Amino acid sequence: MVDAADRLRDWIGRSESVTDDLSPWQAEAVAAMLDDIARSPGEHGALPPLWQWFYFLAAVPQSRLADDGHPERGGFLPPVPQPRRMFAGARMRFHRPLVVGRAATREATIRDVTAKHGKTGALTFVTVAYRFLQDGALCIEEEQDIVYREQGEPVPAPERLVAEPVPDGTWWRDVTPDPRLLFRFSALTFNAHRIHYDRPYALNDEAYPGLVVHGPLTAILLAQLVHDNSDQRIAAFRFRGKAPLFDLAPFRLIGRPRDEGVALEVRGPDGRTTLTATAEFEPET
Repeated sequence: MVDAADRLRDWIGRSESVTDDLSPWQAEAVAAMLDDIARSPGEHGALPPLWQWFYFLAAVPQSRLADDGHPERGGFLPPVPQPRRMFAGARMRFHRPLVVGRAATREATIRDVTAKHGKTGALTFVTVAYRFLQDGALCIEEEQDIVYREQGEPVPAPERLVAEPVPDGTWWRDVTPDPRLLFRFSALTFNAHRIHYDRPYALNDEAYPGLVVHGPLTAILLAQLVHDNSDQRIAAFRFRGKAPLFDLAPFRLIGRPRDEGVALEVRGPDGRTTLTATAEFEPET
């Protein structure tokens, strides 16, 4: 008899292809959200690393959204039973920039579906591989990890502590995640997950202490920190979420330059590391 985990593994190998015209307006809106107008690539400029997440979006009809705001399960992604869904991490390699204002294609394939058991109960990990192509050339390779888990216990609000001084030579920036920023990021990624903008739902239905900061948003802010402190091009980027952030207090972006890149992390108001990342620079010729 085939069990539920085996049925979910039937999704391995499923693929889809999406084409996008890479509208300059979308990139301009992202630059405005990040308060970094100078980074808007304009009509035919290079799209900054990680900004591919603002394109190739699925226009899911309103009638096909689940109560939490995610698309109903069982389409391209498998119908995982655990209720909570999170973007747990990703690994990217940038071969050449996507150019704004020219059509590009994103090819996606379900690479793996794995059931595990953790401290919070049953977990299901789905790994999706992406290839971004433009004018027949491979521009970006990306692999995403999506984790589904049980409801679990209520998440307490983090204690707000005085941030420790950062060592000399460390890049850092404090970010205040107010609801306007979270709403704009949700809008620009067409993400209707209610934990990011619907406070009563986040508190009462999912037992969070506040609105949840998007993991991809914090990763993009880390890439922006690299850009603000270095003129070297990011050739590879990876990140992994460790704990949620909320709109209750500022958090800190930290970067430690290395010979060939930067070690990055995000610290919550309690000093706890909530996300780690690395950026690798393109080798100098």
